[in-house]
Amino acid sequence: MAKKNKKRVLGRGLSALLDDPDREIQSISDSGADKVVGNIIDLELDKIEVNPYQPRTNFNEEAIMELAESIRSLGIIQPVTVRKLSRNQYQLVSGERRFRAAKSLKLETLPAFVRIANDQETLEMALVENIQRRDLDPIEIALSYQRLIDDIQLTQNQLSQRVGKKRSTVANYMRLLKLDPIIQTGIRDGFLSMGHGRALINIEDSEQQLEIYEQVISKSLSVRATELLVNNLKKVQTNKSPQNNQAEIFKKATEQLRGYIDTALTIKGNEKGKGSINIPFDSHKTLQKILKKIMRED
Repeated sequence: MAKKNKKRVLGRGLSALLDDPDREIQSISDSGADKVVGNIIDLELDKIEVNPYQPRTNFNEEAIMELAESIRSLGIIQPVTVRKLSRNQYQLVSGERRFRAAKSLKLETLPAFVRIANDQETLEMALVENIQRRDLDPIEIALSYQRLIDDIQLTQNQLSQRVGKKRSTVANYMRLLKLDPIIQTGIRDGFLSMGHGRALINIEDSEQQLEIYEQVISKSLSVRATELLVNNLKKVQTNKSPQNNQAEIFKKATEQLRGYIDTALTIKGNEKGKGSINIPFDSHKTLQKILKKIMRED
């Protein structure tokens, strides 16, 4: 018990150090910063604001209540991480579920790690830590990756190194953002897996994406079944493509003309409909015969 009280006193002491009006700690070079960084500090909840850079936007209320019950019984095992905004104001970097659960219990203080960083560093810190430490859904991870690229100006190679993932893995997540928003919501709500999304992204037309999506949901299709469905659709589309339609037209025209003039011939053309007809003949007599049939002369 004494050990626990000593830890609490240490937390309050560091909190007082941060709130000291004569000692403004804003960067690692400021006096007293070395005593704060890496230590657990008890912070009042009303001094903490939610991080606008938080990649998670959906919070399961039932899960928050379960976490609250765990905190009520065991306390907060893992401190949240915050950054200092001003003398009496802090912003969450990670740990919003714990923060929400603590507020629901009307706790006065929350154990926290305090980090000193500028906004860009905090954004990167929040996104990378949340990606690695929380079970974000695939769309939230994709959005976090996209934000690291857009706001931190990282390349996909640099991003893959920061988050410890293969570049192909990062690319697969980000491709999910090309899906129709309804399908993205389906993934976020758990109706579809990332595997389903990766199959659906191969369909370029949004309406067709939604048609397949509805079949996947209504029939509870597996990822493999979804892939087969998408592949079959693409085969049908390939067979109906303009190029294949033109080939079929040229084939039928060749058969019709051969039957009409009763001689071998070939028709070649491109997808735009342009082409040529080649009619071979072995004598002048054969040529005259062909010409008569074409000109409909008896």
